[in-house]
Amino acid sequence: MNLLMIPRLALKALAQNVMRTSLTMLGIIIGVGAVICVVAIGEGAQASVERAIANIGANMIWVEAGGVNRAGVRTGAFGTKTLTLADFEAIKEHIAAVANVTPQVDTRVQVVYGNQNWGTTVRGVGPEYLALKGWNVVRGGMYTDADVERARNVCVLGQTIVDQLFGSRDPIGETMRVKNEPCVVVGVLDVKGQSATGQDQDDNFLMPYTTVMKKIKGQTWLDDIMMSGTSASVVDAAEQDIAALLRERHHIRSGANDDFNLRHPTEIAEAVKESTRTMEALLAAIASVSLLVGGIGIMNIMLVSVTERTREIGLRQAVGARGRDVLRQFLVEAIILSLIGGAIGVGAGTLGAQAIADAFQWPARVSSNAVTLAFGCSAAIGIFFGYYPARQAARLDPIEALRFE
Repeated sequence: MNLLMIPRLALKALAQNVMRTSLTMLGIIIGVGAVICVVAIGEGAQASVERAIANIGANMIWVEAGGVNRAGVRTGAFGTKTLTLADFEAIKEHIAAVANVTPQVDTRVQVVYGNQNWGTTVRGVGPEYLALKGWNVVRGGMYTDADVERARNVCVLGQTIVDQLFGSRDPIGETMRVKNEPCVVVGVLDVKGQSATGQDQDDNFLMPYTTVMKKIKGQTWLDDIMMSGTSASVVDAAEQDIAALLRERHHIRSGANDDFNLRHPTEIAEAVKESTRTMEALLAAIASVSLLVGGIGIMNIMLVSVTERTREIGLRQAVGARGRDVLRQFLVEAIILSLIGGAIGVGAGTLGAQAIADAFQWPARVSSNAVTLAFGCSAAIGIFFGYYPARQAARLDPIEALRFE
């Protein structure tokens, strides 16, 4: 038999019973679509986590004011007042493996412009904060070291605050109020969107840390000191050096607890990313069960088709068709069923992933790898589950097949 005729004969045989062919493909369509949806949503979540890691800052190290134990009562984080500007200066001077060192002092405030107001968190930081977080100012500029030294009332806003207070008006040069302190807007941050945990990263209000310490919070100590390692390989050593320096400066005895906490936020983000990968793999494995069910459906229908076409098979063998010709035809029918079902499933899965993303505001990203994997699996299922019925058809005895009623 001419090999080019086999696909044509297979398509003709499948077209003779469109309803049965469609129902047979349904399992593959559902399976491939489910895999595409799950992988797309999982990869979208991973992309969000990767953006969150980038937004945290490369190789970021975070020194946080710690807690104390008073008469058996632990105060928890930020319970001490021992983290100072002198500690910040000492880290800048003595720890060579860090860069972009900045204090941080923050508190919840109500900011007001005209007859509009908005509740947010004011972050008192140095100009190095933008390089530390990898953020850009798209309008105006960042305040300077001179603004920090003089504790000037200047601020840089995230887009959410601009939208809430100024609308379409340009905020640069405008004066707003923060706890009854006038504040001139000097810059607007680039849009970041939501983090992987759903937090609005554009709800940002930055001021010089000296201004927040003296005029907003009225304190002489710091909440945090933030910095980045000069490379990923030096972060652990830098943390040890920072801890030793602060213990010495704070006169902490050997064996006593630190009055500060050292954080490495990217570790948390990486843990979230790893759990996202695990969940994606689990859901993809569950969705793959649909592909297995679809493959079993193909095998069942093909076995029924072999039974119904026994006389046809006997007649073809009687006029010269060989067993391998029959095997090829039935195998090609199974593969065509899988490939058409897989193609429709890819389209359905892509549309489904986008619909889920739009309905639940959940990130989704359909990658070429996911499409190739799902489509390849559907073809493999056609070969695997179609081979047994095709082999059964090829092994039929021509004489017995012609006598079959």
